[in-house]
Amino acid sequence: MAKRTKKHVLVIDDEVAWLKVISHFLTAKGYAVRTAASGAEAIASLSHFKPDLILSDVRMPDMNGFDLIHNFKQIPSTSLTPIVLFSAIDDFDARRTAKQLGATDYVVKPFNEEEMDFVMSRFIQPEMPPLPPSTPV
Repeated sequence: MAKRTKKHVLVIDDEVAWLKVISHFLTAKGYAVRTAASGAEAIASLSHFKPDLILSDVRMPDMNGFDLIHNFKQIPSTSLTPIVLFSAIDDFDARRTAKQLGATDYVVKPFNEEEMDFVMSRFIQPEMPPLPPSTPV
């Protein structure tokens, strides 16, 4: 099996615009990104994609972020994967519920680049290609 050169991030949101923004940002930072527009699509993608980090919106029509945490914790390949929920709603009860269910963080959107960098650095770092050999001076 070939060695992975990039860290994999699964991003789940029913808002396509947010998926594009987050995907573009993370790809530019050196991550391999897979997006899903629903919880069911995210779970189906796990058969051929092993994320190092999962970022999910809380409010989605088919399966909310809390339900997704429960599902991911039941799947052996993602049971220990860090899960960060994000939402436009900054609510103490939602944050508490996310933590109780096993989310590793909860971020309020819209978030800026610096905040996303901080969140990513807490859980994973992109793999950097090896430096070319130095030539003696």
